[in-house]
Amino acid sequence: MLSEKFDLSGKTAFVTGSARGIGRAIALGFAEYGAKVIVHGSKPSAALEETVEDVQELSPESYPLPFDLSDPESVENVCPREVDILVCNASIQSNLKWWDVPLETMQQQMQVNFNATLQMFQAVYPHMKARHWGRLITVGSVQEFRPHPEMPVYAASKSAQENLVRNIAKQVARDGITVNNLCPGVFATDRNAAALSNPVYAEKVYNAIPLHFAAEADDAAGAALLLASEAGRYITGANLVVDGGLRLPG
Repeated sequence: MLSEKFDLSGKTAFVTGSARGIGRAIALGFAEYGAKVIVHGSKPSAALEETVEDVQELSPESYPLPFDLSDPESVENVCPREVDILVCNASIQSNLKWWDVPLETMQQQMQVNFNATLQMFQAVYPHMKARHWGRLITVGSVQEFRPHPEMPVYAASKSAQENLVRNIAKQVARDGITVNNLCPGVFATDRNAAALSNPVYAEKVYNAIPLHFAAEADDAAGAALLLASEAGRYITGANLVVDGGLRLPG
């Protein structure tokens, strides 16, 4: 039956940036379908604790693992190895004109948004290869197609991440591993709450989206479940765009 192909029982998933927003929705979705989920935040927090409690109600063996992705040594030393599904969702962004972006800000964004992704791919790959089954999923951004003029490094890091997906997907396919990018558009999460609370700005944003509304975090969870499960076993090297049509020209 088709429903059985979405079952993640016996799988361990690590979802970065899963204390809130899209990452939280993905973690809860995976737990609902049977996976043990490692819930991640950059540091211990009330939001992380709350998400872990909610995830554990669905998957009792799940647990938290806070560490700082902006620290390469922390990523190298703390990232779990025995993971069947890795979702690189965590990212940071800053709103600055390209000529005003300081070096430290550039490096921090690239470390969290891109370098850490490759580091974690390297960490989990041996386990996935040994089991001849694995799912590597990055969470990108519609800015791969429509870069915001005040988020140049963020947009570039997401494009680099998607390029990495296409590069690695072909190399690990024979190992039973799929590699895909999930590309969200405008989501009504904490990150966008302040901007979308302005009705004038929100209407401008919605007018650019053919479906004319912002997505909820759960709208990304179903797409992630497809890519993480046997239902998506023949999808690799793909960019699954969940943007309400925002990227479409005209």
